[in-house]
Amino acid sequence: MKKLLIAAVSALALASPAVAQNAPRAEAPARESAQSAIPDPVVSVTRHLGTFNGQRINYRAIAGETYLKDRTGKPLAAITSYSYIKEGPTDPNRPVTFLWNGGPGSGSVWLHMGAFGPKRVVVPSDARDDGAPPFNIIDNPESLLDVTDLVFIDPIGTGFSRALGDTDPANYWGVTKDAKSMAEFIRLWLNEHNRWNAPKYIGGESYGTTRAAAVINELEGTYTDVSVNGIILISAILDFSQAAEAQGNELGYVTNLPSMAAAAWYHNKVPNKPATVEEFAQQAREFAIGPYASALLKGNSLGADERAQVLSQLSYFTGISQQYLSNANLRLSLSRFYKELLRDRGQTIGRLDGRYVGVDYDNAGDRPDNDPSFYGIDGAYTAAINWWSREHLGYRPDTVYSSIGGTRDWDWNIGGPRGGQGYLNVAPYIGKALRENSGLRVWVGQGYYDFATPFFGAEYSLNRPGFPTDGRIEWHYYESGHMMYVRDQDLQKLSGDLRTFIGRR
Repeated sequence: MKKLLIAAVSALALASPAVAQNAPRAEAPARESAQSAIPDPVVSVTRHLGTFNGQRINYRAIAGETYLKDRTGKPLAAITSYSYIKEGPTDPNRPVTFLWNGGPGSGSVWLHMGAFGPKRVVVPSDARDDGAPPFNIIDNPESLLDVTDLVFIDPIGTGFSRALGDTDPANYWGVTKDAKSMAEFIRLWLNEHNRWNAPKYIGGESYGTTRAAAVINELEGTYTDVSVNGIILISAILDFSQAAEAQGNELGYVTNLPSMAAAAWYHNKVPNKPATVEEFAQQAREFAIGPYASALLKGNSLGADERAQVLSQLSYFTGISQQYLSNANLRLSLSRFYKELLRDRGQTIGRLDGRYVGVDYDNAGDRPDNDPSFYGIDGAYTAAINWWSREHLGYRPDTVYSSIGGTRDWDWNIGGPRGGQGYLNVAPYIGKALRENSGLRVWVGQGYYDFATPFFGAEYSLNRPGFPTDGRIEWHYYESGHMMYVRDQDLQKLSGDLRTFIGRR
Protein backbone atom coordinates (compact mmCIF):
# COMPACT_ATOMS: atom_id res chain seq x y z
CA MET A 1 0.00 0.00 0.00
CA LYS A 2 1.51 3.24 -1.13
CA LYS A 3 1.63 5.82 1.63
CA LEU A 4 2.96 9.32 1.99
CA LEU A 5 5.04 9.42 5.17
CA ILE A 6 5.52 12.80 6.70
CA ALA A 7 7.38 14.05 9.74
CA ALA A 8 5.56 15.13 12.85
CA VAL A 9 6.21 18.79 12.16
CA SER A 10 5.06 18.74 8.54
CA ALA A 11 1.82 20.37 7.48
CA LEU A 12 -0.68 18.10 5.74
CA ALA A 13 -2.86 19.17 2.85
CA LEU A 14 -5.67 16.78 1.97
CA ALA A 15 -8.20 17.02 -0.83
CA SER A 16 -11.59 17.92 0.59
CA PRO A 17 -13.78 14.81 0.83
CA ALA A 18 -16.84 16.99 0.38
CA VAL A 19 -15.62 18.01 -3.08
CA ALA A 20 -15.13 14.39 -4.10
CA GLN A 21 -18.39 13.14 -2.68
CA ASN A 22 -20.42 15.95 -4.22
CA ALA A 23 -19.08 15.34 -7.73
CA PRO A 24 -21.79 14.66 -10.37
CA ARG A 25 -22.73 11.00 -10.41
CA ALA A 26 -24.95 10.71 -13.49
CA GLU A 27 -22.22 10.70 -16.15
CA ALA A 28 -19.21 8.38 -16.42
CA PRO A 29 -16.67 11.17 -17.10
CA ALA A 30 -17.68 12.90 -13.86
CA ARG A 31 -17.21 9.67 -11.89
CA GLU A 32 -13.80 9.16 -13.45
CA SER A 33 -12.86 12.72 -12.54
CA ALA A 34 -13.92 12.17 -8.93
CA GLN A 35 -11.82 9.02 -8.68
CA SER A 36 -8.79 10.57 -10.36
CA ALA A 37 -8.85 13.39 -7.78
CA ILE A 38 -8.23 10.97 -4.93
CA PRO A 39 -4.72 11.52 -3.52
CA ASP A 40 -2.52 8.82 -2.03
CA PRO A 41 -3.30 7.91 1.58
CA VAL A 42 -1.61 10.19 4.09
CA VAL A 43 0.16 8.78 7.13
CA SER A 44 2.28 10.44 9.79
CA VAL A 45 4.89 8.47 11.75
CA THR A 46 6.32 9.89 14.98
CA ARG A 47 8.34 8.44 17.85
CA HIS A 48 7.71 8.87 21.55
CA LEU A 49 8.69 7.72 25.03
CA GLY A 50 6.22 6.99 27.81
CA THR A 51 5.87 5.22 31.14
CA PHE A 52 3.07 2.68 31.33
CA ASN A 53 2.39 0.55 34.40
CA GLY A 54 5.81 1.61 35.64
CA GLN A 55 7.64 0.57 32.46
CA ARG A 56 9.46 3.10 30.27
CA ILE A 57 8.65 2.27 26.67
CA ASN A 58 9.76 3.75 23.37
CA TYR A 59 6.94 3.50 20.88
CA ARG A 60 6.15 4.44 17.31
CA ALA A 61 2.88 6.25 16.61
CA ILE A 62 1.33 5.82 13.16
CA ALA A 63 -1.61 8.10 12.47
CA GLY A 64 -3.33 8.18 9.12
CA GLU A 65 -5.30 6.51 6.38
CA THR A 66 -5.70 3.00 5.09
CA TYR A 67 -7.58 2.73 1.79
CA LEU A 68 -10.14 0.03 1.19
CA LYS A 69 -10.17 -0.87 -2.51
CA ASP A 70 -12.26 -2.85 -4.94
CA ARG A 71 -10.87 -5.77 -6.96
CA THR A 72 -9.49 -3.43 -9.62
CA GLY A 73 -7.51 -1.46 -7.05
CA LYS A 74 -9.81 1.57 -7.09
CA PRO A 75 -9.90 3.29 -3.66
CA LEU A 76 -13.36 3.22 -2.12
CA ALA A 77 -12.93 4.47 1.42
CA ALA A 78 -10.30 5.75 3.83
CA ILE A 79 -10.19 4.36 7.38
CA THR A 80 -8.19 6.47 9.78
CA SER A 81 -6.41 4.66 12.60
CA TYR A 82 -3.90 5.39 15.33
CA SER A 83 -1.35 2.62 15.92
CA TYR A 84 1.03 2.57 18.87
CA ILE A 85 3.79 0.00 18.44
CA LYS A 86 6.56 -0.74 20.91
CA GLU A 87 10.03 -0.08 19.48
CA GLY A 88 12.95 -2.45 19.85
CA PRO A 89 13.68 -6.07 18.97
CA THR A 90 10.74 -7.86 17.38
CA ASP A 91 8.83 -10.04 19.83
CA PRO A 92 6.72 -12.55 17.85
CA ASN A 93 4.58 -13.17 20.94
CA ARG A 94 3.71 -9.54 21.62
CA PRO A 95 -0.06 -9.06 21.29
CA VAL A 96 -1.82 -6.43 19.21
CA THR A 97 -5.20 -5.08 20.30
CA PHE A 98 -7.70 -3.42 17.93
CA LEU A 99 -10.16 -1.05 19.64
CA TRP A 100 -13.11 1.11 18.62
CA ASN A 101 -16.09 2.87 20.12
CA GLY A 102 -19.74 2.62 19.24
CA GLY A 103 -22.68 4.79 18.27
CA PRO A 104 -22.98 3.58 15.59
CA GLY A 105 -21.38 6.72 14.27
CA SER A 106 -18.81 7.32 17.01
CA GLY A 107 -15.09 7.69 16.53
CA SER A 108 -12.63 5.86 18.77
CA VAL A 109 -11.82 9.08 20.65
CA TRP A 110 -13.40 7.92 23.93
CA LEU A 111 -11.31 4.79 24.46
CA HIS A 112 -8.34 6.46 22.79
CA MET A 113 -8.19 9.69 24.80
CA GLY A 114 -10.03 8.50 27.89
CA ALA A 115 -8.74 5.04 28.72
CA PHE A 116 -5.94 3.31 26.84
CA GLY A 117 -4.05 5.76 24.62
CA PRO A 118 -0.65 7.09 25.71
CA LYS A 119 -2.28 10.45 26.54
CA ARG A 120 -5.63 11.03 28.18
CA VAL A 121 -7.88 13.96 28.95
CA VAL A 122 -8.83 14.46 32.59
CA VAL A 123 -12.50 15.09 33.39
CA PRO A 124 -13.90 15.39 36.92
CA SER A 125 -13.90 11.97 38.54
CA ASP A 126 -16.93 12.78 40.72
CA ALA A 127 -19.44 13.21 37.88
CA ARG A 128 -19.23 16.99 37.55
CA ASP A 129 -19.35 18.87 34.22
CA ASP A 130 -16.09 19.15 32.29
CA GLY A 131 -16.49 22.91 31.83
CA ALA A 132 -14.56 24.82 29.18
CA PRO A 133 -10.99 24.69 27.85
CA PRO A 134 -8.14 24.52 28.44
CA PHE A 135 -8.61 20.89 29.44
CA ASN A 136 -5.96 18.93 31.29
CA ILE A 137 -4.39 16.42 28.87
CA ILE A 138 -1.76 14.29 30.56
CA ASP A 139 0.53 11.30 30.14
CA ASN A 140 -1.50 8.14 30.70
CA PRO A 141 0.29 5.56 32.86
CA GLU A 142 -2.82 3.36 32.59
CA SER A 143 -2.29 2.77 28.86
CA LEU A 144 -1.85 -0.90 28.01
CA LEU A 145 1.28 -0.36 25.93
CA ASP A 146 3.33 -2.34 28.44
CA VAL A 147 1.50 -5.55 27.46
CA THR A 148 0.17 -4.97 23.93
CA ASP A 149 0.49 -2.81 20.84
CA LEU A 150 -2.65 -0.74 20.33
CA VAL A 151 -4.65 0.19 17.22
CA PHE A 152 -7.57 2.62 17.58
CA ILE A 153 -9.85 2.53 14.54
CA ASP A 154 -12.39 5.12 13.37
CA PRO A 155 -15.07 3.38 11.26
CA ILE A 156 -16.11 5.01 8.00
CA GLY A 157 -18.19 8.11 8.67
CA THR A 158 -16.54 8.71 12.05
CA GLY A 159 -13.43 10.58 13.11
CA PHE A 160 -11.56 11.50 9.91
CA SER A 161 -12.64 8.29 8.09
CA ARG A 162 -14.74 8.71 4.98
CA ALA A 163 -15.90 7.31 1.67
CA LEU A 164 -13.81 8.36 -1.32
CA GLY A 165 -14.77 9.72 -4.71
CA ASP A 166 -18.25 8.71 -5.78
CA THR A 167 -18.47 5.83 -3.28
CA ASP A 168 -21.74 5.92 -1.37
CA PRO A 169 -20.85 5.92 2.38
CA ALA A 170 -24.06 3.98 3.03
CA ASN A 171 -22.19 0.98 1.62
CA TYR A 172 -20.45 0.86 5.02
CA TRP A 173 -23.31 1.90 7.31
CA GLY A 174 -24.87 -1.24 8.71
CA VAL A 175 -24.16 -3.99 11.24
CA THR A 176 -22.69 -6.37 8.65
CA LYS A 177 -21.40 -3.76 6.18
CA ASP A 178 -19.46 -2.00 8.92
CA ALA A 179 -18.08 -5.27 10.31
CA LYS A 180 -16.83 -6.34 6.88
CA SER A 181 -14.92 -3.06 6.44
CA MET A 182 -13.38 -3.34 9.92
CA ALA A 183 -12.34 -6.95 9.31
CA GLU A 184 -10.80 -5.91 6.00
CA PHE A 185 -8.86 -3.16 7.75
CA ILE A 186 -7.54 -5.64 10.35
CA ARG A 187 -6.32 -7.99 7.62
CA LEU A 188 -4.59 -5.12 5.81
CA TRP A 189 -2.95 -3.98 9.06
CA LEU A 190 -1.66 -7.49 9.75
CA ASN A 191 -0.26 -7.63 6.23
CA GLU A 192 1.53 -4.34 6.52
CA HIS A 193 3.02 -4.96 9.97
CA ASN A 194 3.80 -8.69 9.58
CA ARG A 195 1.74 -9.65 12.63
CA TRP A 196 -0.31 -12.57 11.35
CA ASN A 197 1.02 -14.96 13.99
CA ALA A 198 0.85 -12.50 16.89
CA PRO A 199 -1.78 -12.88 19.64
CA LYS A 200 -4.76 -10.74 18.65
CA TYR A 201 -7.47 -9.00 20.67
CA ILE A 202 -10.44 -7.03 19.41
CA GLY A 203 -12.84 -4.95 21.40
CA GLY A 204 -15.08 -1.97 21.77
CA GLU A 205 -17.41 -0.01 23.92
CA SER A 206 -21.22 0.24 23.69
CA TYR A 207 -22.26 -0.37 20.05
CA GLY A 208 -18.57 -1.15 19.70
CA THR A 209 -19.36 -4.43 21.47
CA THR A 210 -22.04 -5.10 18.86
CA ARG A 211 -19.39 -4.35 16.28
CA ALA A 212 -16.92 -6.68 18.03
CA ALA A 213 -19.41 -9.55 17.81
CA ALA A 214 -20.08 -8.85 14.13
CA VAL A 215 -16.35 -8.51 13.41
CA ILE A 216 -15.49 -11.82 15.10
CA ASN A 217 -18.08 -13.38 12.80
CA GLU A 218 -16.34 -11.82 9.78
CA LEU A 219 -12.86 -12.80 10.99
CA GLU A 220 -13.59 -16.35 12.15
CA GLY A 221 -16.82 -17.20 10.38
CA THR A 222 -15.19 -18.30 7.12
CA TYR A 223 -12.53 -20.82 6.15
CA THR A 224 -10.02 -18.00 5.51
CA ASP A 225 -10.31 -16.98 9.12
CA VAL A 226 -8.26 -14.77 11.40
CA SER A 227 -8.07 -16.47 14.79
CA VAL A 228 -8.49 -14.16 17.75
CA ASN A 229 -7.28 -14.67 21.31
CA GLY A 230 -9.70 -12.39 23.09
CA ILE A 231 -12.79 -10.20 22.71
CA ILE A 232 -13.07 -7.14 24.97
CA LEU A 233 -16.63 -5.96 25.65
CA ILE A 234 -16.83 -2.66 27.52
CA SER A 235 -20.44 -1.73 28.36
CA ALA A 236 -21.94 -4.47 26.22
CA ILE A 237 -25.09 -4.30 24.12
CA LEU A 238 -25.64 -7.47 22.10
CA ASP A 239 -29.35 -8.30 22.29
CA PHE A 240 -31.32 -5.24 21.20
CA SER A 241 -34.71 -6.66 22.12
CA GLN A 242 -34.02 -5.40 25.65
CA ALA A 243 -33.82 -1.81 24.42
CA ALA A 244 -37.28 -1.82 22.86
CA GLU A 245 -39.78 -0.30 25.30
CA ALA A 246 -42.69 -1.43 23.13
CA GLN A 247 -46.04 -2.47 24.51
CA GLY A 248 -45.94 -6.19 25.25
CA ASN A 249 -42.15 -6.45 25.46
CA GLU A 250 -41.37 -7.09 29.13
CA LEU A 251 -37.69 -8.06 28.86
CA GLY A 252 -36.27 -4.54 29.03
CA TYR A 253 -38.14 -3.73 32.25
CA VAL A 254 -36.58 -6.79 33.86
CA THR A 255 -33.01 -6.19 32.69
CA ASN A 256 -33.11 -2.45 33.44
CA LEU A 257 -34.30 -2.83 37.03
CA PRO A 258 -30.94 -3.64 38.72
CA SER A 259 -29.39 -0.51 37.15
CA MET A 260 -32.28 1.56 38.50
CA ALA A 261 -31.66 0.04 41.93
CA ALA A 262 -27.97 0.94 41.74
CA ALA A 263 -28.79 4.57 40.88
CA ALA A 264 -31.38 4.77 43.66
CA TRP A 265 -28.74 3.41 46.06
CA TYR A 266 -26.18 5.97 44.86
CA HIS A 267 -28.55 8.93 45.29
CA ASN A 268 -29.68 7.78 48.75
CA LYS A 269 -33.24 7.00 47.69
CA VAL A 270 -33.19 3.59 49.40
CA PRO A 271 -34.20 3.43 53.08
CA ASN A 272 -31.75 1.51 55.27
CA LYS A 273 -29.69 0.76 52.17
CA PRO A 274 -27.05 -1.99 52.23
CA ALA A 275 -23.42 -0.99 52.70
CA THR A 276 -22.37 -1.61 49.10
CA VAL A 277 -23.88 -1.18 45.67
CA GLU A 278 -22.77 -4.73 44.82
CA GLU A 279 -24.98 -6.15 47.57
CA PHE A 280 -28.00 -4.08 46.56
CA ALA A 281 -27.51 -4.88 42.87
CA GLN A 282 -27.54 -8.59 43.65
CA GLN A 283 -30.77 -8.25 45.62
CA ALA A 284 -32.28 -6.38 42.67
CA ARG A 285 -31.16 -9.09 40.23
CA GLU A 286 -32.94 -11.74 42.29
CA PHE A 287 -36.12 -9.68 42.51
CA ALA A 288 -36.04 -8.79 38.80
CA ILE A 289 -35.60 -12.32 37.47
CA GLY A 290 -37.98 -13.79 40.05
CA PRO A 291 -41.10 -12.05 41.43
CA TYR A 292 -40.92 -9.06 39.08
CA ALA A 293 -40.53 -11.03 35.84
CA SER A 294 -43.26 -13.41 36.92
CA ALA A 295 -45.64 -10.55 37.65
CA LEU A 296 -45.03 -8.85 34.30
CA LEU A 297 -45.49 -12.06 32.34
CA LYS A 298 -48.83 -12.73 34.03
CA GLY A 299 -50.20 -9.53 32.53
CA ASN A 300 -53.90 -9.08 33.25
CA SER A 301 -53.93 -12.34 35.19
CA LEU A 302 -51.81 -10.85 37.98
CA GLY A 303 -53.75 -11.03 41.22
CA ALA A 304 -54.29 -8.04 43.49
CA ASP A 305 -52.31 -9.43 46.44
CA GLU A 306 -49.30 -10.37 44.30
CA ARG A 307 -49.48 -7.01 42.54
CA ALA A 308 -49.41 -5.15 45.84
CA GLN A 309 -46.42 -7.15 47.05
CA VAL A 310 -44.46 -6.64 43.84
CA LEU A 311 -45.40 -2.94 43.81
CA SER A 312 -43.96 -2.47 47.31
CA GLN A 313 -40.70 -4.20 46.39
CA LEU A 314 -40.46 -2.33 43.10
CA SER A 315 -40.78 0.97 44.96
CA TYR A 316 -38.09 -0.09 47.41
CA PHE A 317 -35.59 -1.02 44.71
CA THR A 318 -36.20 1.99 42.43
CA GLY A 319 -36.81 4.77 44.96
CA ILE A 320 -39.99 5.71 43.05
CA SER A 321 -43.34 6.07 44.82
CA GLN A 322 -45.85 3.21 44.70
CA GLN A 323 -48.48 5.57 43.29
CA TYR A 324 -46.27 6.51 40.33
CA LEU A 325 -45.35 2.89 39.66
CA SER A 326 -48.95 1.79 39.91
CA ASN A 327 -49.94 4.45 37.38
CA ALA A 328 -47.23 3.06 35.11
CA ASN A 329 -48.61 -0.50 35.38
CA LEU A 330 -45.41 -1.64 37.15
CA ARG A 331 -43.49 -0.83 33.98
CA LEU A 332 -41.08 2.06 34.52
CA SER A 333 -39.44 3.38 31.36
CA LEU A 334 -35.89 4.63 31.62
CA SER A 335 -36.73 8.16 30.51
CA ARG A 336 -39.34 8.43 33.25
CA PHE A 337 -36.91 7.07 35.81
CA TYR A 338 -34.25 9.67 34.89
CA LYS A 339 -36.80 12.43 35.50
CA GLU A 340 -38.68 11.03 38.47
CA LEU A 341 -35.93 9.75 40.79
CA LEU A 342 -34.74 13.21 41.88
CA ARG A 343 -37.80 15.26 40.94
CA ASP A 344 -38.15 16.33 44.58
CA ARG A 345 -34.69 17.91 44.29
CA GLY A 346 -35.39 19.54 40.93
CA GLN A 347 -32.80 17.36 39.20
CA THR A 348 -32.56 14.66 36.55
CA ILE A 349 -29.96 11.89 36.32
CA GLY A 350 -27.75 10.77 33.44
CA ARG A 351 -28.38 8.00 30.93
CA LEU A 352 -24.75 7.09 30.25
CA ASP A 353 -23.88 7.50 33.91
CA GLY A 354 -26.56 7.77 36.58
CA ARG A 355 -24.17 9.53 38.96
CA TYR A 356 -24.46 12.74 36.92
CA VAL A 357 -27.31 15.16 37.63
CA GLY A 358 -28.76 17.95 35.53
CA VAL A 359 -31.37 20.68 35.76
CA ASP A 360 -34.09 20.94 33.10
CA TYR A 361 -35.97 23.96 31.82
CA ASP A 362 -38.81 22.94 34.10
CA ASN A 363 -39.59 20.10 36.50
CA ALA A 364 -42.93 19.03 35.09
CA GLY A 365 -42.05 16.72 32.22
CA ASP A 366 -41.69 12.93 32.12
CA ARG A 367 -38.27 12.88 30.41
CA PRO A 368 -35.07 14.96 30.70
CA ASP A 369 -34.17 17.72 28.29
CA ASN A 370 -30.76 16.14 27.68
CA ASP A 371 -28.26 13.68 29.16
CA PRO A 372 -26.01 15.42 31.73
CA SER A 373 -23.57 12.50 31.62
CA PHE A 374 -22.91 13.19 27.93
CA TYR A 375 -22.78 16.96 27.79
CA GLY A 376 -20.69 16.73 30.95
CA ILE A 377 -17.71 15.25 29.06
CA ASP A 378 -18.00 15.71 25.29
CA GLY A 379 -16.16 19.02 24.92
CA ALA A 380 -13.02 17.73 26.61
CA TYR A 381 -12.71 14.66 24.39
CA THR A 382 -13.19 16.55 21.12
CA ALA A 383 -10.50 19.03 22.12
CA ALA A 384 -8.15 16.24 23.21
CA ILE A 385 -8.20 14.17 20.00
CA ASN A 386 -7.64 17.22 17.80
CA TRP A 387 -4.81 18.48 20.06
CA TRP A 388 -3.08 15.09 20.09
CA SER A 389 -3.52 14.30 16.40
CA ARG A 390 -2.76 17.69 14.92
CA GLU A 391 -0.14 19.07 17.30
CA HIS A 392 1.75 15.97 18.42
CA LEU A 393 1.18 13.18 15.89
CA GLY A 394 1.56 15.46 12.88
CA TYR A 395 -1.70 14.27 11.34
CA ARG A 396 -3.72 17.35 10.33
CA PRO A 397 -6.54 16.48 7.91
CA ASP A 398 -8.38 19.33 6.30
CA THR A 399 -11.67 18.12 7.74
CA VAL A 400 -13.52 18.10 11.05
CA TYR A 401 -13.14 15.15 13.41
CA SER A 402 -16.59 13.58 13.90
CA SER A 403 -16.71 12.38 17.50
CA ILE A 404 -20.25 11.01 17.22
CA GLY A 405 -23.23 11.24 14.90
CA GLY A 406 -21.29 10.83 11.67
CA THR A 407 -23.54 8.17 10.13
CA ARG A 408 -27.22 7.92 9.29
CA ASP A 409 -29.82 5.40 8.12
CA TRP A 410 -27.99 2.47 9.70
CA ASP A 411 -28.83 -0.95 8.26
CA TRP A 412 -29.68 -3.14 11.26
CA ASN A 413 -30.52 -6.24 9.22
CA ILE A 414 -28.25 -9.23 9.96
CA GLY A 415 -30.27 -11.86 8.13
CA GLY A 416 -31.85 -14.88 9.71
CA PRO A 417 -35.56 -15.77 9.86
CA ARG A 418 -37.66 -13.31 7.88
CA GLY A 419 -34.58 -11.23 7.19
CA GLY A 420 -33.68 -10.84 10.85
CA GLN A 421 -35.17 -7.36 10.93
CA GLY A 422 -37.46 -7.92 13.89
CA TYR A 423 -34.89 -9.18 16.38
CA LEU A 424 -31.30 -8.01 16.43
CA ASN A 425 -29.07 -10.21 18.57
CA VAL A 426 -25.37 -10.57 17.74
CA ALA A 427 -24.51 -12.51 20.90
CA PRO A 428 -24.77 -15.86 19.04
CA TYR A 429 -21.79 -14.79 16.93
CA ILE A 430 -19.70 -14.82 20.10
CA GLY A 431 -21.14 -18.14 21.24
CA LYS A 432 -20.25 -19.71 17.89
CA ALA A 433 -16.73 -18.26 17.99
CA LEU A 434 -16.19 -19.66 21.51
CA ARG A 435 -17.40 -23.10 20.43
CA GLU A 436 -15.15 -23.15 17.37
CA ASN A 437 -12.01 -21.50 18.82
CA SER A 438 -10.86 -23.21 22.01
CA GLY A 439 -8.26 -20.48 22.60
CA LEU A 440 -10.74 -17.61 22.53
CA ARG A 441 -11.65 -15.80 25.74
CA VAL A 442 -14.15 -13.00 26.39
CA TRP A 443 -13.72 -10.11 28.84
CA VAL A 444 -16.81 -8.12 29.89
CA GLY A 445 -16.76 -4.88 31.88
CA GLN A 446 -19.93 -3.14 33.06
CA GLY A 447 -20.69 -0.01 35.09
CA TYR A 448 -23.38 -0.24 37.76
CA TYR A 449 -24.82 3.18 36.84
CA ASP A 450 -25.02 2.63 33.08
CA PHE A 451 -28.50 2.80 31.51
CA ALA A 452 -27.35 2.82 27.89
CA THR A 453 -26.10 -0.77 28.25
CA PRO A 454 -27.39 -2.11 31.60
CA PHE A 455 -25.21 -4.73 33.29
CA PHE A 456 -28.04 -7.21 33.85
CA GLY A 457 -28.86 -7.05 30.15
CA ALA A 458 -25.28 -7.96 29.26
CA GLU A 459 -25.41 -10.86 31.71
CA TYR A 460 -28.65 -12.07 30.16
CA SER A 461 -27.24 -11.91 26.62
CA LEU A 462 -24.19 -14.05 27.38
CA ASN A 463 -26.02 -16.58 29.56
CA ARG A 464 -28.11 -18.21 26.82
CA PRO A 465 -27.82 -21.72 25.37
CA GLY A 466 -24.93 -22.00 22.94
CA PHE A 467 -22.33 -20.36 25.18
CA PRO A 468 -19.69 -22.66 26.70
CA THR A 469 -19.76 -22.75 30.49
CA ASP A 470 -16.05 -23.45 30.85
CA GLY A 471 -15.08 -20.14 32.41
CA ARG A 472 -13.81 -18.41 29.26
CA ILE A 473 -16.18 -15.46 29.80
CA GLU A 474 -15.07 -13.25 32.69
CA TRP A 475 -16.96 -10.38 34.29
CA HIS A 476 -15.80 -7.13 35.89
CA TYR A 477 -17.88 -4.37 37.49
CA TYR A 478 -17.25 -0.68 38.14
CA GLU A 479 -18.82 1.95 40.39
CA SER A 480 -19.51 4.37 37.57
CA GLY A 481 -21.40 4.28 34.29
CA HIS A 482 -21.07 3.62 30.59
CA MET A 483 -17.60 5.15 30.34
CA MET A 484 -16.22 3.86 33.60
CA TYR A 485 -12.80 5.31 32.89
CA VAL A 486 -14.02 8.86 33.63
CA ARG A 487 -13.77 7.87 37.30
CA ASP A 488 -10.12 7.71 38.33
CA GLN A 489 -10.45 4.64 40.56
CA ASP A 490 -12.28 2.75 37.84
CA LEU A 491 -9.75 3.70 35.18
CA GLN A 492 -7.02 2.14 37.33
CA LYS A 493 -9.13 -0.96 37.95
CA LEU A 494 -10.14 -1.24 34.28
CA SER A 495 -6.53 -0.98 33.14
CA GLY A 496 -5.40 -3.57 35.67
CA ASP A 497 -8.22 -5.95 34.83
CA LEU A 498 -7.48 -5.83 31.11
CA ARG A 499 -3.73 -6.02 31.63
CA THR A 500 -4.27 -9.28 33.51
CA PHE A 501 -6.64 -10.58 30.81
CA ILE A 502 -4.23 -9.90 27.95
CA GLY A 503 -1.25 -11.19 29.89
CA ARG A 504 -2.96 -14.48 30.72
CA ARG A 505 -2.24 -16.36 27.48
